[in-house]
Amino acid sequence: MNNFLFYTPTKVVFGKGTEGEAGNLVKEFGGKTVLVHYGMNSVVKSGLLDKVCSSLESAGLKTVKLGGVVPNPRLSKVNEGIELCKSENVDFILAVGGGSTIDSAKAIGYGLASEGNVWDFYDKTRVPQASAPVGCVLTISATGSEMSDSSVITNEDGWLKRGCNSNHCRLKFAICNPELTFTLPWYQVASGAADILMHTLERWFDNARTAAELTDGISISVLKSVMRNAQVLKKNPQDYDAAAELMWASSLSHNGLTGAGGSTPAGDWSCHQLEHELGGMFDVAHGAGLTAVWGSWARHVSKEKPQRFIKLGKDLFGTEDIQEMIKKMEDFFVSIDMPINIAGLGVSPTDEQMKELAWKCSFFGKRKVGFFHPLELQDLETIFLMAR
Repeated sequence: MNNFLFYTPTKVVFGKGTEGEAGNLVKEFGGKTVLVHYGMNSVVKSGLLDKVCSSLESAGLKTVKLGGVVPNPRLSKVNEGIELCKSENVDFILAVGGGSTIDSAKAIGYGLASEGNVWDFYDKTRVPQASAPVGCVLTISATGSEMSDSSVITNEDGWLKRGCNSNHCRLKFAICNPELTFTLPWYQVASGAADILMHTLERWFDNARTAAELTDGISISVLKSVMRNAQVLKKNPQDYDAAAELMWASSLSHNGLTGAGGSTPAGDWSCHQLEHELGGMFDVAHGAGLTAVWGSWARHVSKEKPQRFIKLGKDLFGTEDIQEMIKKMEDFFVSIDMPINIAGLGVSPTDEQMKELAWKCSFFGKRKVGFFHPLELQDLETIFLMAR
């Protein structure tokens, strides 16, 4: 097992009714004027927004609201939030929603604590040195942004979807009430489950993780739990225990635990990079975009680096046949109504768009993609075409 740093400073408050603790938690971390950041109308219609704001106001805190976050959150909304925070002297940002809202809140936190263009951090021309404090009330089990060091934003100028990783953006607290996921459409639940699986799989495929038995065991447990409980929720969306398992798996899959003992950074992340381009160009759901490309990526790279594929197949499905393992994984995606190709996303990229996707993914020819099997531009084009 390699040396590693495991850093998880986020306070998790988990369980029924915990959204009512928002005010005391913000106060605990020094907030006085709070930006309540949220998505579209669901948190308003459900009454959750009013409940959270009431908790904040009962704690003697001032609230400023900013809604309108969309899936694949936009830079323009981030910039709007930064300006609003500055004008209202906001000192704490509370995201009420899922990964998109949390990522947008993190980006606002960077911008509020820094001078210049916040996009620089996502374009990798600057590194964040600070962030305003951020917390969340989680409403969907998916991205793990509630405990991760990651934030992903889409710039409408060129439709570039880019990520920024920094410990500065780690949340002060995450309120996780599985009941808040009961009314989600099945497609969102399934896409979230797919994202959790992919966060674990991306870390599994790590060249340096050859003697991390405990970490491998944790990873397999997360994968099996998500696969089992997603099926339960497909039949009964209000099964509390299954929803709780999925929500906790969301956090554990992306807080660094399933990558401990591997390389630095842990894992491969090629599929996430491929999906970012699909999400940027076609605005597809993140989890669905990941399952659309995973099988093609796996088939492309497994011939040269089979060891981790063989172990995954043996531990997860009881087979050492790589192609059978990949097929079983895809069969599971299909069983929860996730696509296994780009056509399943409801889009039909032209040959030119396929080349553009690969070109953007390579950062315009400036980088190889992934760590397990670094992908050249031609590899990226091949995988996109295989996934068509």
